Amino acid sequence: MKILVCITNVPDTTAKISLSDDQKSINKAGLPHIIGPYDDYALARGVELRDQSGGTLTVLHVGLADAEPQIRKALAIGADDAIRINMEPIDSYSTAEQIAAIAKEGQYDLILMGRESLDYNSGVVHGLVGEMLDIPSYSPVMKLEINGSTASITREIEGGKELLTCDLPLVLGCQEPIAEWKIPNMRGIMTARSKPLTVVEPTDAKSHTEPTGFSLPAPKGACKMISSDDVASLVNLLQTEAKVL
Repeated sequence: MKILVCITNVPDTTAKISLSDDQKSINKAGLPHIIGPYDDYALARGVELRDQSGGTLTVLHVGLADAEPQIRKALAIGADDAIRINMEPIDSYSTAEQIAAIAKEGQYDLILMGRESLDYNSGVVHGLVGEMLDIPSYSPVMKLEINGSTASITREIEGGKELLTCDLPLVLGCQEPIAEWKIPNMRGIMTARSKPLTVVEPTDAKSHTEPTGFSLPAPKGACKMISSDDVASLVNLLQTEAKVL
């Protein structure tokens, strides 16, 4: 089985975000990055399935050279090889077109990625890739088992869970608890240095959207303490300031 796992390179969840002077991008200077947490789940399950069924697991990233430490980490976790498409992922559609082009050429049986990226949270790339490849796409997938050319899927839906049985190939957006995150061991880190990382230029696909500006969330206001005996003041604040009554 040939598995393709798509990973993103996103700011660390504990990092403090600042914006560029023109407010049109995130200031990346000194900003630590990580593999997208949802992508980590996809990668972990991909490694497990590859180990169970044999075959190969390729990691794919759409991004620039600053993402290569994260790509090498994915190789250390267990991917066999990696591909980096050398372009800034500006929007979901152009990113999906790049992924679809590689997936079509490689004829992968299973394409895994996170349910959404941690930076833009669009949550549509897997669906776009599935449409471009004319194969089924499902998200968010919480459980995945493969038996031959058939996949058994549990995905989250509003108010419950949905159980599906589908034939490969598939595109899936993953989330917990599909697998537990894997931490690279020393052997994996050493072998990752010699695993192939291929850099390819993007297709001529153009993006259809462009950010006009970003803004940081408003700072939290001061906390007002109201005595438990002063119900009238609490009601007044909820009416006049919070405007929830």
